[in-house]
Amino acid sequence: MSEAVLGVERSVTLRSWIAREVEPDLTAAIARRNGVSEIVARILAGRGVRPDDVDFFLAPRLSAHLPEPYILKDMEKAALRIAEAVMNGEKVAVFGDYDVDGATSSSVLVQFLKSVSCGGVTVRIPERDEGYGPTAEAIGAFADEGASLIITVDCGTTAFDALEGVAKTTDIVVVDHHEPEIRLPEVFAIVNPKRLDEPVDNPCRHMAAVGVVFLLIVAVNRILRQKGLYSDERPEPDLRRWLDLVALGTVCDVVRLRGVNRLFVKSGLRYMARRQNKGLAVLSELSGIKEAPTAYHLGYVLGPRLNACGRIGRAGLGMKLLCAGDEAEAREIAAQLDELNVLRRQMCEDVLKQAIFQIESRDEDPPIIFAYGKDWHPGIIGIIAGRLKDRYRRPSLVMSVDGDEVRGSGRSVSGLNMGAAVMAALEKGILTRGGGHAMAAGFSLKAENLQAFRSFLEEYMKTHGGLEEKDDSYLIDGIVDIGAVSSELVETLSCMEPFGEGNPEPRFAVANVAASYVQVRKGGHVSCTLVGRDGRSRLRAIAFRAADTEIGQVLLKNRGELFHVAGLIHADTFRGAGQAQFIIEDIAPA
Repeated sequence: MSEAVLGVERSVTLRSWIAREVEPDLTAAIARRNGVSEIVARILAGRGVRPDDVDFFLAPRLSAHLPEPYILKDMEKAALRIAEAVMNGEKVAVFGDYDVDGATSSSVLVQFLKSVSCGGVTVRIPERDEGYGPTAEAIGAFADEGASLIITVDCGTTAFDALEGVAKTTDIVVVDHHEPEIRLPEVFAIVNPKRLDEPVDNPCRHMAAVGVVFLLIVAVNRILRQKGLYSDERPEPDLRRWLDLVALGTVCDVVRLRGVNRLFVKSGLRYMARRQNKGLAVLSELSGIKEAPTAYHLGYVLGPRLNACGRIGRAGLGMKLLCAGDEAEAREIAAQLDELNVLRRQMCEDVLKQAIFQIESRDEDPPIIFAYGKDWHPGIIGIIAGRLKDRYRRPSLVMSVDGDEVRGSGRSVSGLNMGAAVMAALEKGILTRGGGHAMAAGFSLKAENLQAFRSFLEEYMKTHGGLEEKDDSYLIDGIVDIGAVSSELVETLSCMEPFGEGNPEPRFAVANVAASYVQVRKGGHVSCTLVGRDGRSRLRAIAFRAADTEIGQVLLKNRGELFHVAGLIHADTFRGAGQAQFIIEDIAPA
């Protein structure tokens, strides 16, 4: 166990501050061979980046680092069939999922097909109450409408009943990234980097579905170019124009921001800053995003608004916004999304309170958080699972009970592959439906199996790398002097972006400070000025949604006593014209 940073073994949030383990020799090698600062070298080493991979991590380039699409099984077969459909003017149908990854995957594919003058494209995004994945009715309707090629995106890998009947007469291509079962549906092609016959070190393995779709259109575009489709009258589309959507879907699906995913998000954010997608431009304006977008804006500002329509009704609105052809249409859709998001927030607050009361009234400390309620809206249980996971730092599953039927959503932490656990329960017959990936999953079961499912998951965690003990540590990348927190440091750290799953934002500790000018702001945020021991060094700081927490109380009641703070270093875009600001996430007595 690493020694506690600044001796903090128990903070006000009951966590120990632990230094992230770093190999000193690796830090030195990164700094020496790549010409980066010592602090950046240390952060890179702490994330396991090797000296030879620093360039790929800090400055990934499409021309140098995009994988060859055909490394994925069935990719060439799928791309040739789609190119054939384009050349022959066939009618193509696209079936997507109702979350942001599904909406962006559908949008990228549909816009590409339209840009190459496909014979006709129809698309369907199901409502959440229809359940995850394609249904036999929806796929059959596509065939009845004359589609000779059906493509499912962000779903389909386990949709045996829905696909196999129609696949006997209509070609079906599945483009997905969810955990598979041992067998695959008998369809024309299945492109999924998690197929059990794919190498485990496949560079595409942790992609969101939208990343797989982007590789697919790269492959199709190459074939169309080789077949001579493009000319002065029919120019080749610039595929980079859809990288903003690839970045959005990748971040919102909480996949690892390493390797190719990092390439997609870093490149996509640059294209998003140009605001060429009318829907995203309007939604950004409505959301108050004035600066260049970051991964935070994608995951916590734009994503929730796009997700709202799929959660509480009108799932297709998100995709329509992303494909909007003019600003007036985009504004009308964006306004509807904003209204749905407000309603979604209100519903979430009510159900979250019920879930917390249910969990804490049990007077137990389980290895997994399990909460369910009658008629909790199925569209928000995933959000509640995420909130509970953050609150208790445990894998969390939340379910809505409707009579004998139960629909649920799970969010995980490092140490439990939620998608694999759900698939194992499905194979055991405990669940009736299920699917997902490492950090998130959806499922259905009979109410009579609720306790059996909970017991199964607890046993599964013990035998598959689950967490035996609650992780109460707070990982810190370094201690910085209050006077060293500056706009220059913010700029230095920016090269590490985008931050997210697999590349956590660096966290720092500042020792021996007091708080002055403490204020509670709208939303329950607590702002203050941190003052160093010398009384001269000062630093703006804020603790978000902290007024009613232990952290907020320490700040509000401070009378000059010294304490240590831990958190993030950001630019203060709200008040400081780019000055540094400390985001307080934890506090400990000095």
